[in-house]
Amino acid sequence: MRHQRRRRTLGIVSSHRTALLRNLVRALVLKKRIETTHAKAKETSALADKMVTIAKRGGLHAHRLLISKVRDPEIARILITKIAPLFKDRKGGYTRVLRLGYRAGDGAQMALLEWTVVFEAPAKKAKKKKEAKPGEKTAEKHPAKESAKSADVKKESAPAKPDEKKDAEKKGGFLGKLRKFLKGDDK
Repeated sequence: MRHQRRRRTLGIVSSHRTALLRNLVRALVLKKRIETTHAKAKETSALADKMVTIAKRGGLHAHRLLISKVRDPEIARILITKIAPLFKDRKGGYTRVLRLGYRAGDGAQMALLEWTVVFEAPAKKAKKKKEAKPGEKTAEKHPAKESAKSADVKKESAPAKPDEKKDAEKKGGFLGKLRKFLKGDDK
């Protein structure tokens, strides 16, 4: 009988359940928010709150406890150095579970599990423009201002495509060898 057993079993054996919850906590630490079923989110929320409470203590013993619980030294380091300092004035409630709706496939209640503090978004890196090769001419992209010169440039660039194919064929590696084999150029 299950008297006084208040945790959700999630319909799986205990070893599978602990592994599942560990992986969900890892994902929460790395991604800051995860989408899962409501029952899994509630259980993961409880475990994540316990991990933050341990991480707030700091020190070697807390670090080793986190490694034993989460089985990943990198996650333990992130919990102690980045996440725990954000909750130093709070005594609990480090995560929240927001209901999203029902999953189309099986009708399971879905939820979003996230930290209650706002994390700084990583700065987006500016995309680098590709530099033109020394021999190539670049045409500006102004469709209204196209002239005969731009049409000539397009005609000149058309014969360059077979050269590009030859360059692609010359590339080594697995795909290059496979390409040669399929064409019958295998020597």
